[in-house]
Amino acid sequence: MADSILNRDEPHHFGAGPAKLPSDVLKQAALDLVNYQGVGLGLGEIGHRTETAINVINDTKKNFKELLNVPDTHEVFFLQGGGTTGFSSVAYNLVANYAKKHDGKKAKLAYAVTGSWSDKAAKEASRLGFDVDVVVDTKEGGYSNIPSYSDWKPIDADSTAYLYVCDNETVNGTEFKEVPDKSYLPENVELVADMSSDILSKKVDVSKYGLIYGGAQKNVGLAGLTIYIIKKSLLEQPTDKEMASYGLPIVPIALHFPSAVKANSTYNTIPIFTCHIMGLVTKKLLDNGGIDAIEKQNNEKAALLYKTLEKYPGFYNIRVANPAVRSNMNVVFTLNSDDVQKRFLSEASEKKLTGLAGHRSVGGIRASLYNAVSLESVKLLVDFINQFAEKNQ
Repeated sequence: MADSILNRDEPHHFGAGPAKLPSDVLKQAALDLVNYQGVGLGLGEIGHRTETAINVINDTKKNFKELLNVPDTHEVFFLQGGGTTGFSSVAYNLVANYAKKHDGKKAKLAYAVTGSWSDKAAKEASRLGFDVDVVVDTKEGGYSNIPSYSDWKPIDADSTAYLYVCDNETVNGTEFKEVPDKSYLPENVELVADMSSDILSKKVDVSKYGLIYGGAQKNVGLAGLTIYIIKKSLLEQPTDKEMASYGLPIVPIALHFPSAVKANSTYNTIPIFTCHIMGLVTKKLLDNGGIDAIEKQNNEKAALLYKTLEKYPGFYNIRVANPAVRSNMNVVFTLNSDDVQKRFLSEASEKKLTGLAGHRSVGGIRASLYNAVSLESVKLLVDFINQFAEKNQ
């Protein structure tokens, strides 16, 4: 009886987040929420520092390290919160690290503003009183392109702690396809990337980043937990007394990276059930061929959808004109009028193609093709896009 209740028709859901998760993962997680491995308690009831919970944390970390081939120079840990929490935690911690390395010197923070989320990150760092230097801002163009690095403002190598990028902009549909090299990024300036919506969707050379972070709820799990992958040398910080003497803000303890790492992500009460779902998702990725396999599938899904939309120029308008920076995760497009868009969404919903409304700030249509969205779902969407265009254009 319980098994039948946990079954569901596979949804064809394209929501941007919280996003679709594999049904078999959710089914196992539901059972584990009631009784985990026969211990008589569910994972939400088990102490976060018990052996059982620590094993969940360690197994999940191990999966991330294997999937992304994380080098020994970097540490993986988890914090409560999401991508927005990362806006402040990154600034606080890396400014402290810069002060440790430079005898209390105050750092500049370089931000590439290529969409809504990087804009919010830069504004939050500025709001907290940090010295923010925006090296590129594509707002005037509607965040519809990422210019060549040669067109960005040069970074002040003598006083900048890091360059911050949002690797994939979920609202606007752009994605970085290549990492800035030394011709633009000075060797002593760390690269920081918010990968909330594309982490584990493609191969990443972690060694090129000082810090990668991402909320779990788009591609890896449930809301409430964030993954951090940090260069170990960036964990060094002055004492609180030294920070005060430098006139720099002390890092809030709930955001303090060294404390989180030292306590193996259990300085405060980590949501173990959420961590477990990430563990199940990452294990499934490993069992299904790892990053190489999922990247191949994601490339195929995105190419199919973009190719279909391009068949109907003037009817479907892809927001990002430059194919070189189009997101594989969030395909954003519009139709010619609000009425046609409303009809598109209504008829798609009737065919059980859900989650396609664009972000409230830009409107239009957005199909998010995260790892758990199958090629079959994309093919169904493509069939509908063809049919709708042939009937309405």
